[in-house]
Amino acid sequence: MDYDGQLQLYAAVAVRLKEAHATVRALQVPEGVRMALTRKLLVITAAAKHDPAAANRRLERFIADLDEDRIPGEEL
Repeated sequence: MDYDGQLQLYAAVAVRLKEAHATVRALQVPEGVRMALTRKLLVITAAAKHDPAAANRRLERFIADLDEDRIPGEEL
């Protein structure tokens, strides 16, 4: 991947992470569940510093799980 492509990927992941954090904050779930989801986002954030493509894939799965109401620890 060229330098410009790498920067675009970093920017895209950063925007999606910000949106994901806002989504997690808005969820009506117990505080323990919110903390667990926030920790997952922090792990993805750390991974983005070293491998933005892998972090992007993990973030996509995380968001898909939220969209499908697959929230760990939540009794649905």
